[in-house]
Amino acid sequence: MHVRVRTACAALVVLGLTAGPLAGTALAASSPTASVREAVGEHTGRPEAVDRATARALRAALQGLPDDDATAALVRVSGTDGVWRGSAGVHDLPSGREALAGGRFRAGSTTKVVTAAVVLQLAAEGRVDLDGHVQTYLPGLLSEAFEPITVRQLLTFTSGLKPGSSLGDVSGEGYERRYETLTPEEVVAASVAQGPAVGPGKRQNYSNIDYTVLGLLIEKVTGDSYEHQAAVRVLRPAGMRHTSFPGGPDPRVHGPHNRGYQRLADGRLVDATEWNMSDRWAAGDMISTTADLERLLHALFRGRLVPRPLLDKEMFTLPDVPGATMSAGLQRFDMGNGRILWLKSGARPGYSTLIAATRDLSRTLVYSVNATDAKSEDMNPVAERIVRAAFGG
Repeated sequence: MHVRVRTACAALVVLGLTAGPLAGTALAASSPTASVREAVGEHTGRPEAVDRATARALRAALQGLPDDDATAALVRVSGTDGVWRGSAGVHDLPSGREALAGGRFRAGSTTKVVTAAVVLQLAAEGRVDLDGHVQTYLPGLLSEAFEPITVRQLLTFTSGLKPGSSLGDVSGEGYERRYETLTPEEVVAASVAQGPAVGPGKRQNYSNIDYTVLGLLIEKVTGDSYEHQAAVRVLRPAGMRHTSFPGGPDPRVHGPHNRGYQRLADGRLVDATEWNMSDRWAAGDMISTTADLERLLHALFRGRLVPRPLLDKEMFTLPDVPGATMSAGLQRFDMGNGRILWLKSGARPGYSTLIAATRDLSRTLVYSVNATDAKSEDMNPVAERIVRAAFGG
């Protein structure tokens, strides 16, 4: 059995990975504005571009970076309606070099799409019963205060579990503690200690805790690490060659990447690229590229990762819970005019990500925005412009 190492690594600070606050608070005043760079049709097999109006809107969405909202943006639009590739902004603020169009980034909660796909594969193989109980698969994890919770309820955020522990808000003390470690077991234990929020199946409440438990379930059922199961079941079949998970508490983004910056509550703008994400684990610590996430969308929606009957029933169907918008790993969003998107967003300090597509893949969008407010409750203005440009909203 593969055992994942989860050792505390606060000592990584001595490696010189700390990044202090940047001088000044206005990005536009301190950095040159990089032009928008386009690359239409490369490696897509479909050379035709999107219509001129959409291309013009996408270019306009990326103009002016870096600004106070974001330092860079990487965008990929594809589908039967044509393709568009663009990037803007800078690799890092001190140098002002152009952003790397193929750079890696923290993909945040888009990790949940991978986790859901692994669980549904195990269900298709008969190794996991979606109506089976967490208490059966992970005996002793939950206390007697909890009613039986099904695997499907974890997948659809209807478990009734309360959020687990964290190291603080990313715009505050979380930055000061970014080299500390919280193991998934510690995160879950803190949730269990609080007791249930509501009974299972009563309400949908989006939280990382459900997918942290699913990561533990995957390891228990397979006798393997979550990371390896995700790689062999999803990343490799989808052709995601530049996607990975941190080595335990490793705070670095390995390979070519653009720096991420976070504005703190006190107004400081800090380099947030190095950050230990071990507490997010199966809920949000994946590192990827826009090209790889585009491959994930196409492989998933075409039934190459999850058998189509299970895919339609679990990932493209909402649970029968009042106000539900989330399925197993995806969110349903009505753009109006009869256009329904299935999407998943993700945000970690310095990086904001979205994967979105129509069910028939006539239009897909993947972006990574180096947002300075990545965990804000409001949508980043640059990200909002990109979505509206891509889908005509």
